[in-house]
Amino acid sequence: MSVISARGVFKSYGSQTLLTDVSLTIEPGDRIGLLGANGAGKSTLLRVLAGLEAPDGGKLERTRDANILYLAQEPVLDGASTPRALVEEGLAAWHRATRRHAEISRKLEGARGPEGEALLAEQAALAESIERLGGWSREHVATEMLERLGVREPDRPVGTMSGGERRRVALARLLVAEPTLAILDEPTNHLDTETIEWLEEYLDREFRGAVLMVTHDRYALDRVARRVFELEGGVVREFSGGYSGYVEQKAELVEHMERVEQNRLNLLRRERAWLLRGAKARTTKQKARRDRAEALLAESAPREAERVDLGGLAAGAPRMGKTILDFEDVGLSVGGRELVRSLTFNMVSGDRVGVVGPNGAGKTSLLRVASGELAPTRGRVVRGANTNAVHFDQARAGLIDDWSVFDNVAGREGADRGAADVVRIGENVLEMRSYLERFLFEGVKQRQKVGSLSGGERARVALAKALRSGANLLLLDEPTNDLDVHTLASLEELLVGWPGTALVVSHDRWFLDRVATSILAFDGSGEVRRYAGNYETYRSLKEQAEAADKELERARAEAAKPAKPDPPKPDSGEPRPLSFSEKKELEGILDEITALEARVAELEAALGKPELYAAGKEDARRVQADYDAAKSALTARTSRWEDLEARRDVKRSAPPSR
Repeated sequence: MSVISARGVFKSYGSQTLLTDVSLTIEPGDRIGLLGANGAGKSTLLRVLAGLEAPDGGKLERTRDANILYLAQEPVLDGASTPRALVEEGLAAWHRATRRHAEISRKLEGARGPEGEALLAEQAALAESIERLGGWSREHVATEMLERLGVREPDRPVGTMSGGERRRVALARLLVAEPTLAILDEPTNHLDTETIEWLEEYLDREFRGAVLMVTHDRYALDRVARRVFELEGGVVREFSGGYSGYVEQKAELVEHMERVEQNRLNLLRRERAWLLRGAKARTTKQKARRDRAEALLAESAPREAERVDLGGLAAGAPRMGKTILDFEDVGLSVGGRELVRSLTFNMVSGDRVGVVGPNGAGKTSLLRVASGELAPTRGRVVRGANTNAVHFDQARAGLIDDWSVFDNVAGREGADRGAADVVRIGENVLEMRSYLERFLFEGVKQRQKVGSLSGGERARVALAKALRSGANLLLLDEPTNDLDVHTLASLEELLVGWPGTALVVSHDRWFLDRVATSILAFDGSGEVRRYAGNYETYRSLKEQAEAADKELERARAEAAKPAKPDPPKPDSGEPRPLSFSEKKELEGILDEITALEARVAELEAALGKPELYAAGKEDARRVQADYDAAKSALTARTSRWEDLEARRDVKRSAPPSR
């Protein structure tokens, strides 16, 4: 039986109708992604399905006793409570069931007859319920879930935490409750990439209930979703597969709709020509044809989904000088914690540097150092004379809630009263209203107060304000949060063609794959390393480096063991064929050698930098020791590969015949 079944559901707020004819079903164990433009009504649909708002009409049915839980974009939590206590609330049903099961087990010892049968039946039902709620061993699940979601202070009052931390607490509480249906509104916001990848794995393989989630994270949609619902024009259309399947099927649908519309227009031209020739509606056949022509005239064309139009804005960005932004041996400590140990890198025209790493590692602080808002603890930051930076912060703090969209972007209240309300981007000049229409703010929407906008609409206002500044260095902190996929695609196109430079903190892997030319990766312990290429390239290079480090540790461990004399082997003068384990070793040994070569080259480059020795003898000795060990490991593995490769084609001798 379906968890939820909706037929013809509609919902309005005053004169605005968001849901006109929504029909859908959600089955047990479903994995569904919900897409739609900002303001299309996705959050409204989620609240209606969760039972938090009643529909104005239509039919909405839920399975009896289904536990449906909803993660809002801005969850409301008791500020005096702690994360541990709140997440334990998610286990309340499990605790009740296990306590009652234990109580019945004690009563059964002396129960007989009908009473015993009733207790046995209740015990069996409770056992089934406990299994459905996650099994018998869940005492430590609250602490483990908080750790997995990056909540490091489980006993700190929630009221002292940031919005992102509160969202992670609310997500942990929902997941441990094991609901029949989890309805998640942007669950990956404020999570780092490592945590997002864990959440994908958990929702895909471990979570027992059904999942309906709104997310702009296209990697997550591809990994988790088996179906995609698209909310457009107040109705829901269904697509099979994840995001990639949605894109393919949507493209086919649009092509079909275009063909249908072209056929309609061709027929309309023929019917119009017939009417213009003065055809008289005397016969029934002629009258029917005239009615058909009028029906074609009255029929409206399919409406194309609105998209933010950022075309032409990139070409207008001011040019920059030779020096743009240089970090020279920058160190940064905040609150006594070292976030950046030693970072040296420079940006050149066309650089789009993605910044990744765990939450709290210092990514946002790095942008503040780049913008000049925060001074480094040591080293220096050099900005070019022609560098004009704009900081797009994660909290959208530059927006004034009591001002309208127009006034926020113009930068002054009542700005539309003047005659000079224009936007200048390089040599491009746009009238302010036309500029805002590119961000899907038309007519009365431009006069709406920012405080009443959705998260995605606020993000578009902040983006419009940032881009109108004429900056040539964009410092973007989680720019993809709350944006719909169409706006994300437009932003990606803008940045790919951007003639300036951009430093972008983002957990959106799909976005970084499209946009980034290199990646700055924080490891959470003060080390920051730059990798050439996009996110996928970074992941590959990082895995190679980790493999090299593991091989280095193995080589050190082997070197520390006392040498054992090899047992004497009979020397037949013939090479031995490879054993099964040696064949497996040969298959992976070249990858090990490649990783070790990269590690040796990296350490060799580090030894050639004067600043290493200026930092102190201990650092230089450590790097030299790592280099020697890596070189030794590389020599050993290369020698081993040569031996195995030489014996690859040796055949085993046939046993002697009797």
